[in-house]
Amino acid sequence: MTLDVENPYLSLADLARAYRSGAARPSEVTRAQLDRIERLNPKIGAFQTIYAEDAMMMAEAADRLFATGMAVGPFHGIPFGLKDICDVEGRVTTGGSKAMAHRVSPVTGTLARRLFAAGGIMLGKTKTVECAFGGWGTNQKMGTPWNPWDMDTPRVPGGSSSGTGTGVAAGMAICGVGTDTGGSVRLPAAYCGLVGLKVTEGRLPTDGILPLSHTLDTPGPMARSVEDALLMFLAMDGAEGWAIERDQRKAQGLFGDLARGVTGLRLGIMDAQERAACAADVLDAYDAALDLLRHLGADLVPFSASRPYADLTAACGTLIGAEGYFHHRNLYDQPDLPLDEDVRGRMLAARDVTALDYQQMLVDRARGKAGYLDLMNGFDALLTPSMTTTAPALKDVDQAISPGHFTRHVNYFGMCALSVPSGLSEAGLPTSLQVIARPDDEAMALRVGAAFEAARSPIAWPELT
Repeated sequence: MTLDVENPYLSLADLARAYRSGAARPSEVTRAQLDRIERLNPKIGAFQTIYAEDAMMMAEAADRLFATGMAVGPFHGIPFGLKDICDVEGRVTTGGSKAMAHRVSPVTGTLARRLFAAGGIMLGKTKTVECAFGGWGTNQKMGTPWNPWDMDTPRVPGGSSSGTGTGVAAGMAICGVGTDTGGSVRLPAAYCGLVGLKVTEGRLPTDGILPLSHTLDTPGPMARSVEDALLMFLAMDGAEGWAIERDQRKAQGLFGDLARGVTGLRLGIMDAQERAACAADVLDAYDAALDLLRHLGADLVPFSASRPYADLTAACGTLIGAEGYFHHRNLYDQPDLPLDEDVRGRMLAARDVTALDYQQMLVDRARGKAGYLDLMNGFDALLTPSMTTTAPALKDVDQAISPGHFTRHVNYFGMCALSVPSGLSEAGLPTSLQVIARPDDEAMALRVGAAFEAARSPIAWPELT
């Protein structure tokens, strides 16, 4: 039995099984992906750079290894997109900035090396908000990717991992790398109908990734299902391919957690104050998700944070700005450079932060984290929408407001979280559920997300006509 390699929405898990059985070959799948990129990228604009020749060389090498039984694991032969803030030696990494359009990477970062060692096939670099500083996904100088869920009206793709989100949603890559400083994996995943995993602070290496906030930056996978996100996360985490394959086959380790369900779990839900922040269609989808999880046996209890999420969002943004300006002041202090003016404004807003101000930020963060985690005692996880509205039209975006109302505090407190699609609004735009777990408890976030995903009605992919 063969697999339809022209299907642009094949799952990573299905491809891994098909490669092992001989039902498909990496070169066939990669060729089909590259053909789709050639057709769609002029419209979608997900990729900054495409490495077609190199991708086919890697795919043909993978063919031979599968033919000789020498494949290294489930990620072997999987075509993926790499966010254009991740260094690959000798290749240009622009960081989404026209001012860095010729910046050649001096080294390959650990995260990229792990994906290459796992047999992944890099299709190219995906677009990003300039210096990864922005949740809407816009880029004035390098182009804003087109959200494929509305091919008529330009809508926000979510940022800063905008190219990864649109590329995977449009079937131009099986999965991709994002980075998340205040929601930059979860927001594009939410707006584009994908699964996005924000990992615990410090869980994955950040060397070889252009920094925004060295305190808050976390790379993470973006994929089409919870299982696919887990497979990519394990490769990013440096797990041996044979061990991933064994655990998947035996349903043990994190794969075992995916099947445990939510019966008996105590899950915190939004209080009335936070519900008021949501648009009606987002709230309807959230309530439907809660009803489903309640039906699956979860105990849902209102949870109130120590401070409103709007306050925590602002505090997180101030810290991002301070550290972002530290890392990129050499660009933004030069008024003649071709920079995104929205990002420049955010960076320069932190120019007058003093050492005393910065130290107070870190002290406030540590105290706030301790208090928030104390409030989480007795809860297995928390549930919010991933965003307050479905993807707005680009013309309606207010750059002075962050879309990370429900995402930034997760970074601020060093926790982990999963965004998983919850349905489509009446306008046909994705809605998303966020599962928030304690630091180092990715297993819980994945467990709740997988149970919800398995019971939720199937969601169609966008029609790219």
